[in-house]
Amino acid sequence: MTYALHRATLALHTPLGTPLVGDTLFGQLCWALREAAGEIELTRQLEGYTRGQPWLIVSDGFPAGHLPKPTLPQHFEPQRDPVARKAAKKKRWIPASRTGETLAALLESAVDDATAYGKSPVFAVQAHNTLNRLTGATGEGEFAPYTQPQTFHAAGQRIDVYLVLDEDRVTADEIQRLLAATGASGFGRDASIGLGKFTVEQLEPACFAVPALANAFWTLAPCTPQGQGFDGAQSYWRVLTRFGRHGNAHALAGNPFKTPVLMAATGTVLTPADGFSPRLFVGQGLGGEGKLSKAEPATVHQGYAPVMQIRLEQTR
Repeated sequence: MTYALHRATLALHTPLGTPLVGDTLFGQLCWALREAAGEIELTRQLEGYTRGQPWLIVSDGFPAGHLPKPTLPQHFEPQRDPVARKAAKKKRWIPASRTGETLAALLESAVDDATAYGKSPVFAVQAHNTLNRLTGATGEGEFAPYTQPQTFHAAGQRIDVYLVLDEDRVTADEIQRLLAATGASGFGRDASIGLGKFTVEQLEPACFAVPALANAFWTLAPCTPQGQGFDGAQSYWRVLTRFGRHGNAHALAGNPFKTPVLMAATGTVLTPADGFSPRLFVGQGLGGEGKLSKAEPATVHQGYAPVMQIRLEQTR
């Protein structure tokens, strides 16, 4: 296995119905592979996935040139004044060019949505109707009007997605084609009515500066680090419960829901308990053998995440 980090730059063309998160995008790329090359090829690529041998790991989507701020307690923040700390909570993006700096400098460089995106995304709701074909009108119950949240970005908004590829099994060109197919059909909820459309502007190798004496990892997607040898007292995370559901053809099945999964959210900081050594990803592959889905026993879930390296300085 030969793992390498790549960065895909996407241009968004329609609103998003689902946040651009790594584990969901990984699932759609699996479906894109199945449709392009068949179920046998997808099965081949997923061989070893739940045994620490992923063929592909996908990050969340971030404003171009930025990374998610690490999840850390307030005592790590350089601002001590309560007013400054409150303002710092809105600064949730780190310039990717600053990754080699000290933790204090890294946190000091954080910017808000307006700076990172150029124009802050707008979160709004869209009204929907379901017509009763007998009456030709809406009504009550399943025919009652309802709303769904959407995220509106500036036209052509650039988004960075980081991918760890096993170059012995898949090439960057193949991943670019899968991303393009996903963007053409639409990502996430309500893709069938036009949401989640994007194009791939480029896919290229990525490399980040590493701070001196790095001793911890900083995740770029939700992951499941349980039982992976991390020091809980020196690691920091937000708990995320993923209530997954099938996409594509299985979304229309009688039971499209998957078993809930407990994850550590994007931006988690993990310190190895028994010494630090560089790596491109952490976590584990979940599922298989009916553990996540009775409708499709082979279902897996991305519990891996690409990682950055940081120097976690103890401040107390």
